[in-house]
Amino acid sequence: MTLVIDCHGHYTTAPKAHSEWREAQKSAFESAVAAGPYPVISDDEIRATLEENQLRLLHERGADMTIFSPRASTMAPHIGDESVAIAWSRANNNLIARCAELYPDEFVPVCMLPQSPAADMQASIDELQRCVDMGFVGCNLNPDPGGGHFSHPPLTDHFWYPFYEKMVDLDVPAMVHVSGSCNPGLHATGSYYIAADTIAFMQLIQGDLFRDFPSLRLIIPHGGGAVPYHWGRYRGLADMLQQPDLASHVMNNVFFDTCVYHQPGINLLADVIDNKNILFGSEMVGAVRGIDPTTGHYFDDTKRYVDALDISDEERHAIFEKNARRVFPRLDARLKERGL
Repeated sequence: MTLVIDCHGHYTTAPKAHSEWREAQKSAFESAVAAGPYPVISDDEIRATLEENQLRLLHERGADMTIFSPRASTMAPHIGDESVAIAWSRANNNLIARCAELYPDEFVPVCMLPQSPAADMQASIDELQRCVDMGFVGCNLNPDPGGGHFSHPPLTDHFWYPFYEKMVDLDVPAMVHVSGSCNPGLHATGSYYIAADTIAFMQLIQGDLFRDFPSLRLIIPHGGGAVPYHWGRYRGLADMLQQPDLASHVMNNVFFDTCVYHQPGINLLADVIDNKNILFGSEMVGAVRGIDPTTGHYFDDTKRYVDALDISDEERHAIFEKNARRVFPRLDARLKERGL
């Protein structure tokens, strides 16, 4: 039996008190006063936010578990200073840990990082270690902590290397995922996310990151942004830049998810990208929540798109389960402990 592992889930339905504390935290920073204590949130409150949303949809749509992280658009490390980012990251990651403790069979925790724009990566290294010690299996790495200005060095720059060293040491992957956009010219989910995915992939082509970190694993979400659609462009650019073929240069270390919200897009992804590099994902209750009038099904019900692909059962098994277990070895170890 194939497990269906959704590699891309966010806690978009977090309790109201959690969101209210964030607003209070931001106001306190602006007023140069200490933020109040984090609220007491009961297990029942957490259950209510999940059982009518992600947990229900997970079961209704035929998935078994989701790799779960804080809501992407509210990670926002550009708000406040590093102390604000650290406190907000810890609050979010602690909440994700509680979700996983309440539903250990369905929610697999992944952490956000306190990547304040003016800071180095040390606080993020510390938070990753803390979260892995709590049972987390990966992290979300923001390539643009400034929130829409792309002022940070490319992902291949040595600025990031201490964090990559920690990732390799802990044997955890990162999903390359930006947060909310503070640039009014970049709609968060419609342009900023897709642009950041595409930019990240081009940065990896231009550098030699995986020569230095051959076991590093990065997931580029949202189907890889524009990359699969322009695969010939990127192959050609690699050749023009005198880089190796993409298969050896980046695709032993880079993976795309299936957060593409129509059948032709999933078909293209599966036709262009080797199935060993595709992980099932939905980002459900996320960026696109409505029903597609042409199909009568929710746009983010991505399992049905993968089910409809003209591929072998072995290839489908790789997309639904095998690749996720390879990319997230700590998840694989947990499943083996359960006899799965």
